[in-house]
Amino acid sequence: MKDFSFITNSHPAYIEGLYQDFVKNPEAVDPDFRKFFEGFDFAVTQGKAAGGAANGSSNTAAATGANGSANGTANGSAYATAGVKAGGDTVTYATTDGVDWKKELGAYRLILGYRNKGHLIAKTNPIRQRKDRGANLDLAFFGFSEADLKKSFFAGNLIGLGTTSLENILQHLQKTYASHVGIEFKYISDQKKIDWLTTEMEKKFLNPLSLEKKRRILEKLNQGVMFEKFLHTKYIGQKRFSLEGGETTIPALDTIINTAADNGVQEVVIGMAHRGRLNVLANIMGKTYEQIFSEFEGTAKLDQTMGSGDVKYHMGYGSEVQSSSDKTVHLKLMPNPSHLEAVDPVVVGFARAKADVLYESDFDKILPILIHGDASVAGQGIVYEVLQMSELKGYNTGGTIHFVINNQIGFTTDFDDARSSDYCTSLAAAIHAPVLHVNGDDAEAVVKCAEIATRYRQDFNSDIFIDMVCYRRHGHNEGDDPKFTQPLLYALIDQHPNPREVYTQFLMENGEGDAKELAREMEKKFWGDLQERLDEVKQHPLPYKYQQPELSWRSLRKATAADFDQSPVTAISEADFRKVFDAIMKWPDGFKPLRKVEKILQDKVKLFNDENKVDWATGELLAYGSLLLAGKDVRMSGQDVQRGTFSHRHAVLLDENTDAAYNRLSRVPDAKGQFRIYNSLLSEYGVLGFEYGYALANPDALVLWEAQFGDFSNGAQTIIDQFIAAAEQKWQRMNGLTLLLPHGYEGQGPEHSSARMERFLQMCAELNMVVTNITSSANLFHAFRRQLTWSFRKPLINFSPKANLRYPGTYSKMEDFTTGGFREIIDDSFADNPDQVKKVLFCSGKVYFDLAERQQKDGRKDVAIIRLEQLYPMPAGQLEALYRKYSKAVTWFWVQEEPLNMGPASYLQMNLKSINYGVISRQPSAATATGYAKVHAQEQAEIIDTAFSI
Repeated sequence: MKDFSFITNSHPAYIEGLYQDFVKNPEAVDPDFRKFFEGFDFAVTQGKAAGGAANGSSNTAAATGANGSANGTANGSAYATAGVKAGGDTVTYATTDGVDWKKELGAYRLILGYRNKGHLIAKTNPIRQRKDRGANLDLAFFGFSEADLKKSFFAGNLIGLGTTSLENILQHLQKTYASHVGIEFKYISDQKKIDWLTTEMEKKFLNPLSLEKKRRILEKLNQGVMFEKFLHTKYIGQKRFSLEGGETTIPALDTIINTAADNGVQEVVIGMAHRGRLNVLANIMGKTYEQIFSEFEGTAKLDQTMGSGDVKYHMGYGSEVQSSSDKTVHLKLMPNPSHLEAVDPVVVGFARAKADVLYESDFDKILPILIHGDASVAGQGIVYEVLQMSELKGYNTGGTIHFVINNQIGFTTDFDDARSSDYCTSLAAAIHAPVLHVNGDDAEAVVKCAEIATRYRQDFNSDIFIDMVCYRRHGHNEGDDPKFTQPLLYALIDQHPNPREVYTQFLMENGEGDAKELAREMEKKFWGDLQERLDEVKQHPLPYKYQQPELSWRSLRKATAADFDQSPVTAISEADFRKVFDAIMKWPDGFKPLRKVEKILQDKVKLFNDENKVDWATGELLAYGSLLLAGKDVRMSGQDVQRGTFSHRHAVLLDENTDAAYNRLSRVPDAKGQFRIYNSLLSEYGVLGFEYGYALANPDALVLWEAQFGDFSNGAQTIIDQFIAAAEQKWQRMNGLTLLLPHGYEGQGPEHSSARMERFLQMCAELNMVVTNITSSANLFHAFRRQLTWSFRKPLINFSPKANLRYPGTYSKMEDFTTGGFREIIDDSFADNPDQVKKVLFCSGKVYFDLAERQQKDGRKDVAIIRLEQLYPMPAGQLEALYRKYSKAVTWFWVQEEPLNMGPASYLQMNLKSINYGVISRQPSAATATGYAKVHAQEQAEIIDTAFSI
């Protein structure tokens, strides 16, 4: 879709020469230019210029002949030349020698100009004049004057008009690309998508809607406006984040859902922030007015069995609706916090899980819709992260429809202060997603855009944006006065009719008889319906049929404190152990792993055969394989997880000759579950949100996210704070997501030591998650299996080792896997006489091995070392039992590598009151660790020396 101004400025002979090249071999000419010449030839060949040749000449062009040959005339002369298309077909192209090439190309450039930049002048703003963004679409820019308007051009064939006057071409382009819709797609490189979109806009968009569709639009506008008027009448001044000014969202969403249903979609998952949420709940999701208003009045029977709840415009909802063509569609509106776009990755992760578990990964059957605000879609980096996922193997959902309710303002901030790009949606260009900018006051245009977007998504399984430009009638909330910061804008808004009034008036003035009558009828119905609502006529709640993953959720229960007194048995049989072990240590015939990797696996087999021991990585894969045998799925993602950041996991092997990949868990005999593992994009926020959404959809899958280094999880803090730690309390939504956060002080500096254990522990309350710092491969195995053995689900935060991945002290024997379950506390086996113990050191994670080495080296039977493998929920009963066991001990000390103001120290001091103990740690620090290896070694030695000398 080039501009070709350089060609227009060239000598006509040069253009004629290009044309001759095209005639000889069309494939040798630039594809966009070839399109022009093909259109030109088609016009001549079909005799489209009969009765008035191009550029106002009085000569006629006629076409005769068969089998693609033709005689096209201009200025009385013509000839035919054979050319060869790719594939070997011979096609005869007709040419002429009297055409004004510059003018024809000018007309072609005009068409390209409107396709590329018409959106810059489109009348998409219902309230105020648009900024001049230098579109350069005036006639003079293309070499024309007013005198050329009546001349005819072959270029009209390119937009479906045939050979016609420049005036007709211009009017068609203005109506198509610069009226109430402006489409942005010049950056797309896929010609099929370009052709599809240009056909939709140039040949279909201007077609009138049926009376039935007009009725549906009016009904949904009535519902949307009536809901807001009702709330404004009955609950004056209450915060509701109204949709007033953007009510056309309701017919738009209705159209997306109905069009989707007609194109094979069975489920729609929606994520949105607050603006219009209650309206969407009422008029799209089918939540009754009674349910919503009982929440306003505080009379709703809140289910607080699982938590404290949240404000009404954060809650999620599910329903089952019938489309206009009587197809059943499952709808889900995801719960979300005030962090606006934070729900985006959760929605797409949820949709991916549903596709995998319910629809055999057929993405055509489930549609994610993300409803954005203009300020947040431009300002929140998570939107970019989610867009980058859209075409990636591990995160693709078959395309998302992004619907922007563009209020032109964020809280009190004008868009001039909120972004540098022309549009809030300019990010769409990064993934070649088209954007339909549309005036929110033109309900028919919005609905047409919604239809196009839905069919585009289904046809191409790609993302697409609708940027509905509207306004916000009130302030950020209904108690806020927007005139404080935008007096002129709100003076205009005060005088502006709502979208329902605009559309009704449009039909009254421009509609045919039936449409006018419809408008009058619906106007009367609107006020009658509003009065019924005020009189509190009850609606009937929609039916809802639970899907398979939801039935699994319903079979689970809320956890109690007693559930954490002792872990359930999670051992597997020796036969299953050997079945999985043997499977993961082999690869297919003809597959050649890298020699170094082959030796690593051989060493693991040797370790087991010679010493009956299993290392850390093998223990992890055994957990996954055993779950696959039980029919459970396992999904893991994160940066470099297939190999493992520390080159330990090797879950996927690569052939050294072909780069072919082999998943080591893909051939476990009798396994019904699937193991999916994906190296992620370099994102924490987006990917963790995606995995949280995935786990939210399927309680029967073990879903894991591994940070490259544990401290990188702070890039996903919003997901941790708003979803992982709090969602069960706020939204009554359990989740079994597992986080693996490499943690441990090894002299690698402040960026690669601490996963900020103290932050997670500070958030622990009401049994909201499980926090572990595990030191043996068998205990890791049991921790993972426990996630799906419990009759409830909890997020698991595990602080994983780095250097200790290969440390012999972490190895476990086979019987540790075939008996028992997770051990919250591991007692000391070296100090075997409790009566001799004078000092107890209790600790967690890597520092245990440093302490144990000194203990055994010095033969200190008078010192017992206890490992706290689970920090939360704290195994207080087990700790107190050990306190009694070592009753002769004079002192207890908590030993940690982290500075005193970090790690578990403050958490323990606040929560562990039944034992009298001191703390040994690094000095309080602003940074997590020193950046100097010598200083680190000195600090570490001091901790160990102090523990044994104090």
